[in-house]
Amino acid sequence: MRVLLDTHVFIWWVEGERTLPARARAVIANRDNECLLSVASAWEMAIKAGLGKLKLSLPVTRFVVENVAANGFRMLEIGVAHAGRVEALAAHRGDPFDRLLVAQALEEKLPIVSADPIFGKYGVKRIW
Repeated sequence: MRVLLDTHVFIWWVEGERTLPARARAVIANRDNECLLSVASAWEMAIKAGLGKLKLSLPVTRFVVENVAANGFRMLEIGVAHAGRVEALAAHRGDPFDRLLVAQALEEKLPIVSADPIFGKYGVKRIW
């Protein structure tokens, strides 16, 4: 199964946060699954770190690149189809990062591993 990791889930996984429920942990830990991290999540982390709202153990670029590789994850690039899909989304959420993750999940037919129930309003399967 291919899954998209929400930004907070990637950070929590890397930092060993115990808040992740067993189901989410099992999906991420299963090497038969392909876990994807959106470039939008790296962008979100960079903005929040730059504003002092997020503290990571490494600069964002190193944090993302090293931890994606160490965990066998893959980056999901942002394509024109993903960006274009945002245009047609209902206004359930104004957060541009979440909206892009929704668009990517819909375009790529991916469930998202996330604590945020907003994704269900867009018809995206949420694993939590």
